[in-house]
Amino acid sequence: MGPSPGRDSVLNFTAPFLVIEHGYLVPAGSPISTIDAVDRPGTRIGAPQGGSVNAFLVRTIKKATVIASPSVPAGEDMLKSGKVDVFAANKANLFELSDTLPGSRVLDGRIGVDEVAIALPKGRETGMAYVRKYIEDAKSEGLIKAAVQRAGLRGAVDK
Repeated sequence: MGPSPGRDSVLNFTAPFLVIEHGYLVPAGSPISTIDAVDRPGTRIGAPQGGSVNAFLVRTIKKATVIASPSVPAGEDMLKSGKVDVFAANKANLFELSDTLPGSRVLDGRIGVDEVAIALPKGRETGMAYVRKYIEDAKSEGLIKAAVQRAGLRGAVDK
């Protein structure tokens, strides 16, 4: 689960142990080749409704139009049908989508990140100390990196 101000009021978090980049997927033949080229008049950006990517885009996009999709699979349909010109999400999802859309590509760079940490309810300090130590050890021993590689998780960056 990712740390956030609302969650911080009821949960304690370990340091993030995994970071997944946010980015854009463009269909085959798209003239859009860089992240900087997305925020242009007339560009329609799809993003999962209620997600961190959508919230970020609504705050930061100035010229393009952000269109919420009910889910990542629905975003794939929006991209295939031409209802959107690009689809934004975490890169793990975008790389999976790109595998099903011949010629599509995930643009280089990132527009943000999702941080993943372990959380416990406030008041469980003994358990939190154990979990924090566990995560520190797992990171220092390379277990997180190895798990990411075994899973073939694309879009993850070292934390």
